Amino acid sequence: MAKVLLIEDNNEMRENISEILALSGHEVETAENGKIGVKKAQTNVPEIIICDIMMPELDGYGVLHMLNRDPSTNQIPFIFLTAKADRSDVRKGMELGADDYITKPFDDMELLTAIDIRLKKAKLIQASNFTQADNGFDSFLTHVKTIDAFAQIQSAIKSKHFKKKEVIYSENSNPNYLYFIEKGKVKTLKSNNQDKEFITGLYNQGDFFGYVTLLENGIYEDEAIAMEDCDLKMIYKDDFLKMIYLNREVANTFMKLLSKEVRDKEERLLQIAYNSVRKKVSQSLVLLKEKYGTEEKTPFSIPISREDLAHIAGTATETLIRTLTDFKEEGIIEIKGSLITIVNFDKLKNMRN
Repeated sequence: MAKVLLIEDNNEMRENISEILALSGHEVETAENGKIGVKKAQTNVPEIIICDIMMPELDGYGVLHMLNRDPSTNQIPFIFLTAKADRSDVRKGMELGADDYITKPFDDMELLTAIDIRLKKAKLIQASNFTQADNGFDSFLTHVKTIDAFAQIQSAIKSKHFKKKEVIYSENSNPNYLYFIEKGKVKTLKSNNQDKEFITGLYNQGDFFGYVTLLENGIYEDEAIAMEDCDLKMIYKDDFLKMIYLNREVANTFMKLLSKEVRDKEERLLQIAYNSVRKKVSQSLVLLKEKYGTEEKTPFSIPISREDLAHIAGTATETLIRTLTDFKEEGIIEIKGSLITIVNFDKLKNMRN
């Protein structure tokens, strides 16, 4: 059974629904208005939310809008309750991302069945992971098969091989594809007027990239380059946007990826702006280990040029080399040509913190 948050301003209706849900084995938390409901959803995340539309303080549409903006709550199944059965109300709720819409009065089984269906669907979505998995792309395709035009989309998927250091897309160019890495590593970087580069993103096998610009409908603000020989799957822009508009599960997944990418970039920029050189370099090495290594704390090696590592850390190459020499003398890393081996990950991570 599930943890349910019920947001309903009518005391009698709230008590009746709560009793029905409790008798069915669900754990129920209630809120008497939208503002309280949002706070409870964010502090004690439920598995499903049932929410009235017409409420004081904050109506149901406002509740859904606020929860959709929060990465911790934007994938919770959401069912609207309303005494109105207007088509425009239903459409507005669905456009905001509601999963279902139940009109008062309703019988017990109608409500319980709706909850059961939404919970099962949510578990299927959570069980699949579009990234960092061998079957990530197949899992992604499984979730878009509900789209009527899927056959045309599938036939339009391209496979392409990129050699090491080959440009995948260029800064200031128009986006044409969503990219998925079947094999290899990709970096994105941005250059300033003095041709100094900053690596904005690192992507590994099982990752999507290039979706931010597609969602913004803009032009690329950075450049994507293969760090080694890569095999990519490419979905044409219009087909990707069709998936986003017609499949809520796909839309939620990419919104979550987008939120994580924005947070990660903000954190890196703060580190670069305020940290010492040692912390910047240690942060960059930890990032490489977490991105391309394994969970085990055994030595981790990665071939990377000093220029690339400096571009990740946001420091001069000469400064980076001096810092790496210090780390080597302290027994934190070993260096052999372009190969850097982390031998004391705990010390490196503590230095970053």
